[in-house]
Amino acid sequence: MKEKLLKSLPGIPVVIACIAAAAVAAWLMVTAASAGAAPEALSTPGPQGIPGLVIGAVLLAALAVFLLSGLYTMQPNQAAVVSLFGKYVGTVKDNGLRWNSPFYAKKRISQRIRNFESGKLKVNELDGSPIEIAAVIVWQVIDASEAVYNVDDYESFVHIQSESALRAMATSYPYDQHEEGQLALRSHATEISQHLKDELAERLADAGLQVIDARISHLAYAPEIAQAMLQRQQANAVIAARTRIVAGAVGMVQMALAELEKNGTVHLDEERKAQMVSNLLTVLCSERGAQPIVNTSSLY
Repeated sequence: MKEKLLKSLPGIPVVIACIAAAAVAAWLMVTAASAGAAPEALSTPGPQGIPGLVIGAVLLAALAVFLLSGLYTMQPNQAAVVSLFGKYVGTVKDNGLRWNSPFYAKKRISQRIRNFESGKLKVNELDGSPIEIAAVIVWQVIDASEAVYNVDDYESFVHIQSESALRAMATSYPYDQHEEGQLALRSHATEISQHLKDELAERLADAGLQVIDARISHLAYAPEIAQAMLQRQQANAVIAARTRIVAGAVGMVQMALAELEKNGTVHLDEERKAQMVSNLLTVLCSERGAQPIVNTSSLY
């Protein structure tokens, strides 16, 4: 079902017409009452003009009520889905006081941008580790007719499908990046958010809903493995730091030996070079400051 626009009449002229019809009906009733109470009317069994005046007043009053029952108001970014005896007629998007046939049933749908945060879901990521994850979803109704007729409750539909899409996305990626170029939940927020948005857009398209943004708002290991995973992360950080320190120390030792040989400051054989490399690496890679020992004798 696709949305089709339905025109509506401005409500102010209808209100004026209702007031005029009510005023005329009241005048007719007063006229009929005055004619019935006149002395000359007492001798007449039934004046011919009084029934006509009463019928006219009743018809005008009924017309005014009929017109008033077709009035309704429309707020900005709001749509009214109109149906006639269960058949979809169209969608009204005009703002202000509007009028359509009183026989039309109207269901108002807000088309403002909405957002909500899903509950914290406990799922297993790609490597099988349990994690807690939640997301903020920003969405909007773009086809009011599909939102009303294609699903039973579009707001509940959004919440349930969002949790389902979040679960499916979380099981497709690991929590941490283990290989070069691998997408991970913790390190690739932009790519993960785009995947979640595309997953939601596919699920909500048939309900006339548009996903504007979807981002992870909470991500953590489950409490039962959080301490163990924290220790693993700390170990990985220590290994990465040590690797960088060693790489830098080796580069500094190579530079020191190259400068010594280039300037001819001192000539070292292979054994002394090895000893010097060992000493320099010990100094550079140690966590604590080295205690220098001054050697006043010959190196040999």
